[in-house]
Amino acid sequence: MSALSLPLANHLLVALPSLADSLFARSVALICQHDDDGAMGVVVNHASEYTLGDVFEQMEIDCESADLRAVPVLNGGPVHTGRGFVIHDDASAWDSSLAVAEGLFLTTSRDILEAMARGEGPRNALVTLGCAGWGAGQLEQELAEDSWLTVPADAALLFATPLDDRWQLAATRIGVDMSRLTGYSGHA
Repeated sequence: MSALSLPLANHLLVALPSLADSLFARSVALICQHDDDGAMGVVVNHASEYTLGDVFEQMEIDCESADLRAVPVLNGGPVHTGRGFVIHDDASAWDSSLAVAEGLFLTTSRDILEAMARGEGPRNALVTLGCAGWGAGQLEQELAEDSWLTVPADAALLFATPLDDRWQLAATRIGVDMSRLTGYSGHA
């Protein structure tokens, strides 16, 4: 790992207006894993066209809760777009789980979705389709090019902040007002 960065697991990457990749414009990505081989994360502020109800139907999982079925599924990134990733706060022994930090986990297995459908899942969860990946040195290069801000992750931002507010709020956590940066265009 280069001297430019520390391991960034449990940090948010906040896309700066200068980020050239349109796939990540105004993105907030939770970094789940970061080491000498690269980084992996999920975008946590862009809704996809799908809901949890669509996912449950596709996976043939029964869910009686209309509220849960209406929850938006996020567009987690351009890698493995057909695969689901669940960011959550439940330390239960789910299959295929990665501890991102104390009290924050990434799970890719069906059992967590089945538990959610039964009302027995994590208290807080985000479901994404796809993830984001960076090869060895790629994220460090993007950081050196001022494409991203890094912000420590926190549960309130991940689980309680409306999707449309996450980009600006994440930046303000470290004192940055995105509306004052070159390249920012606000909403009319």
